[in-house]
Amino acid sequence: MRKVLAGPADRLPRPPYDVEIDPIFKALGGMPERYEVEKLRKDASARTGPLTNALLTDKSVNVEDVSIPGPRQDLTVSIVRPVATITDDNHPCIFYIHGGALVAADRFAGLDTSVMWAREFGAVTMSVEYGRAPENIGTQPAEDCYAALLWAGKHLSELGIDPDRLLLYGTSAGGGLAAATALMARDKGGPTLCGLVLECPMLDDRNEKVSSQQFSTGPFYNSTLNRFAWRCLLGERAGGGSVSEYEAPARAQDLSKLPPTFLDCASAEPFRDEIVAFASKLWEGGVQAELHVWPGGPHGYDRIVPSAPFAILARQTRLAWIRRAFFQTI
Repeated sequence: MRKVLAGPADRLPRPPYDVEIDPIFKALGGMPERYEVEKLRKDASARTGPLTNALLTDKSVNVEDVSIPGPRQDLTVSIVRPVATITDDNHPCIFYIHGGALVAADRFAGLDTSVMWAREFGAVTMSVEYGRAPENIGTQPAEDCYAALLWAGKHLSELGIDPDRLLLYGTSAGGGLAAATALMARDKGGPTLCGLVLECPMLDDRNEKVSSQQFSTGPFYNSTLNRFAWRCLLGERAGGGSVSEYEAPARAQDLSKLPPTFLDCASAEPFRDEIVAFASKLWEGGVQAELHVWPGGPHGYDRIVPSAPFAILARQTRLAWIRRAFFQTI
């Protein structure tokens, strides 16, 4: 599926947007009449292009692309290293998985944050070009991510990475893929992870939670677009009984033995309640998990209003958790 008409109106009242979000919401107006993969990709490229160029020209880091074997074809992994300590052999590492509604963006989307991770932690960051839906379906995107994580785990020494400080991080759709990848690592004996960061993760194909019904329309990411994205990955199986936890991690019945996990989201986004439920499932399984729900933000608030006080606090809180994962005990 490459196109879908816009969906029904919201069925429940919404929590309010933050005062810095509200004028943006009003200026953007309504949602498009239909969603199309090609347009989503074009829009994502326009948003991320300048940030990618800034990363590639930043003198404080070195960016290298490597080609590695994948489950169906070779995969490209970008490795970002801090220049100041490029000869060090004991870096922490963030294995990053990008967002884009499963269908859009590339390995550089959000990777500009690696400059801050390099500065704050001396961290090496890796980002894989996983196969996007609808060309890649079912578990295939997660299998790509897991294959790249396996490759990283086998090459930590030559990459100058401390094997005790390998952290998995995903944003939005990449957050769902990070959760799936962590489940694969647990189940298949993959690399040991010191932590898992799920930033506004896309976890549940069913779109049944209250927050999905509150945010089915509007100019920000909504559950109508979310249904479209999941159908690109799962086809007619989306929302049905045959979806596995490696496709939609919210389907997992057992989240025990996952690494310490940080989850965050905003109060005014469709993923809110599936993320809260996932955190509860982690606690049920005995996993150390920390959850933050930031009031008034839509999905992607960190990029929409990065200077808003709650967005700044969210970034500081995320960084503080990663610092503890790398240098202390969570």
